[in-house]
Amino acid sequence: MFQIIGIVLLFGMVFGSYLMGGGKLDVIIEAAPHELMAILGAAVAAFLISNSMVVIKGTAGGFGKIFKGPKWKPADYRDLLSLLFLLTKTMKSKGVIALESHIEKPHESTIFARYPKVTHDHFAVDFICDTLRMMTMNLEDPHQVEDAMEKQLEKHHHEALEPAHALQAMADALPALGIVAAVLGVIKTMGSITEPPA
Repeated sequence: MFQIIGIVLLFGMVFGSYLMGGGKLDVIIEAAPHELMAILGAAVAAFLISNSMVVIKGTAGGFGKIFKGPKWKPADYRDLLSLLFLLTKTMKSKGVIALESHIEKPHESTIFARYPKVTHDHFAVDFICDTLRMMTMNLEDPHQVEDAMEKQLEKHHHEALEPAHALQAMADALPALGIVAAVLGVIKTMGSITEPPA
């Protein structure tokens, strides 16, 4: 909701100040298609050239998240803690062998089935299962498990932030593309310099 209010306020402030300063909207409306084609069109083309299809799809999907809000709600975190509790309780009370069937085939597990939202997140399920699998291997050094978890999380965060970085790179290039459009406008004006002002 606040995103929509922000967009309306942005346009209201920019064009409102322009009109209050004596500007004419018909000039903006006439120039807008050409300017948008030169600046926004070039930015989108550069974005498509410089990114993989995975990043492009991730960026498109990210726009939906702006209006939907966060994926995980407080109840989901409680479910995650409950899932981890049941898994560790199973490992402590029934032994490692009883846990193996749950972490090797989590989509067939009765424990994972209780928490469908967590189960539908492939990274969360893989992360939990891989970590528990390392714990069942009786690693003597607990820091090995911690290091492996940190590396896996770092890799996931790097991949998850690629669309945001790609969009930021495109945003950084927009001022330069705006200058290109301005120069093209100057060239067009200079081509008509011998004509009367009208």
